[in-house]
Amino acid sequence: MSTAMPFDLDATLVTAVTAAVENAGVTLRERYTTEARGVSLTEVVGEIHANDDAVLAVLREPLLAARPRSQWAEDELEGGALPPGEWWVVDPAEGNINHVHGMPDWAVTATLVRDNQPILTVVHLPLTGDTYTATAAGGAHLNGRPLTVSAKDDLGAALIGTGQARPGESTDTFRRIGESVTAMLTAGLVVRVSVPATLQLIHVAAGRMDAFWQFSDVRSGLVAGALLVAEAGGTVTDLDGKPWTAASRDFLAAAPGLHAAALEVLSRI
Repeated sequence: MSTAMPFDLDATLVTAVTAAVENAGVTLRERYTTEARGVSLTEVVGEIHANDDAVLAVLREPLLAARPRSQWAEDELEGGALPPGEWWVVDPAEGNINHVHGMPDWAVTATLVRDNQPILTVVHLPLTGDTYTATAAGGAHLNGRPLTVSAKDDLGAALIGTGQARPGESTDTFRRIGESVTAMLTAGLVVRVSVPATLQLIHVAAGRMDAFWQFSDVRSGLVAGALLVAEAGGTVTDLDGKPWTAASRDFLAAAPGLHAAALEVLSRI
């Protein structure tokens, strides 16, 4: 993906977006319990929607105000290209399924996408207080400290991740996920299969994990991590090796020394 510096991104905007996302994180944290909520599918889905509604009530307007003339991508599970211009792609509870099951792996994310390229992102983890930020050609940071991807160049030594993007994917997608996990278990050291994507991609950006792939175009789970990894020095493409954009059908983010080897394994699936 390209990260040419947008001329009109500045520290004031990053500060405003960070404040809005961190404030929304307070709302999501207050709704959290270590007990699972919901038994039936209807109850679980209801809890998920309630989380989304509560967070968006305090997040949407500050983001739109911070970037006049920006637009809002309504459905967080949608994929594919966005119309021209600037769009907020937000996940008010990234890892919502974990949140409602009493697990700690969830976050609030907000990413400004211009012409299908992420140009600014903030990912906040309310339980730890950690905030990841990135701007196009401005670097990636954790709590203000620069991030750098892994220096590994041996796929056999790599910790690699994947996961499903949403319930109800096609049977063919589920088949590809299974076959790709088998292939990567053979080629790599350890494979993590978990959700959400963003919480694996922040580890790739920080050099804790070495690569992440996904057979999906759900943009809200990928745009934040794509920018963080790219700005931390990683390589982000689709599984044909072409630069990734929000219009891409699939996704690979990796340390540059591993990307070609990972792509070779996955392109066969």
